[in-house]
Amino acid sequence: MKLLNAALFLILGPTLMPALDTLSTSILTGCAALAWQLLSPHSWLKCHFLKCCNMKDTLNIPVLKRDLDQKVFGQHLAIQIVLKVLSANIQSERPRKPLVMSFHGWTGTGKSFISSIIAENLYQLSTPRRMFVHHFSTILHFPHLSHVHLYKEQLQNWIRGNVSTCPRSLFIFSEMDQMPHGLIDSIMPFLGYHGEVDGVYYGKAIFLFLNNAGGDKITEIALDHWRRMKRREDIPLKTLQSLLSEEIFTNRNSGLFQSQLIQKNVIDYFIPFLPLEYKHVTQCVRQELRTQGHPEDEDFIAEIAMAMTDYPSEERLYSTKGCKTVATKVSLGI
Repeated sequence: MKLLNAALFLILGPTLMPALDTLSTSILTGCAALAWQLLSPHSWLKCHFLKCCNMKDTLNIPVLKRDLDQKVFGQHLAIQIVLKVLSANIQSERPRKPLVMSFHGWTGTGKSFISSIIAENLYQLSTPRRMFVHHFSTILHFPHLSHVHLYKEQLQNWIRGNVSTCPRSLFIFSEMDQMPHGLIDSIMPFLGYHGEVDGVYYGKAIFLFLNNAGGDKITEIALDHWRRMKRREDIPLKTLQSLLSEEIFTNRNSGLFQSQLIQKNVIDYFIPFLPLEYKHVTQCVRQELRTQGHPEDEDFIAEIAMAMTDYPSEERLYSTKGCKTVATKVSLGI
């Protein structure tokens, strides 16, 4: 209140004290503008210097689409869903519930990469992006099974506190397949159609779960599709999503085993990441060569891609590591 009174005084000062000279009036007017910017909850100046949350949605869907199309290979289904649901979510002034997406697939297929692209595009300023995008690594943050009750309390407090500060917060949970059973259910109250929980509105928050579990099922379906001489692009999305939710719910190594999040249908989308084929690995190698400033040697590209496509042993159609080790192989020239 004192700050507000001071700001009003600075704003009204020039009209109340006509005796002030021109220089003094200009100084006071400038101070008033500065004070007003610092007091305003959504001011660009406060966001820049005081690291406040940028309340205005800044996700540019066309730019996000360009980044995904140019940088992510072999994941037309994932890109399609992510763009569609984020576009709908951003356009809603007050979503009824947080957006919750669960990414599933083999390692190296792009789950973490797409998450990082979303994070990079969610905020215009680098500082808010660092402060309001929260990444939880199961191995790092929840390593001890005996501490699950403590983790539950800490996780609830962390989410509640950060959403209170910034409604448009992004929470990324990686290595979900190693998440202690029951831990993720502790955030169930924040993910439903509640509007507000204890005075905190969660509808603009975004939750991403990254999970290797389900990867074998996705690969099985993709391989069967290929053996029946059908196009990868024609794999039915609804079938994959339905099978995924069942697989994850009954898989003890999914982190969502018999989870309330699935029982209560608060996970909005189970997003499949298809196994990468030889042509996709070549695209990864080519992109990495450009990134590291190397010439695009076609023989070198083919050599790496051929060595990495190793499943099944007969057809050698898919890479079990996706593009996970491409950067290292390019760096070492192997």
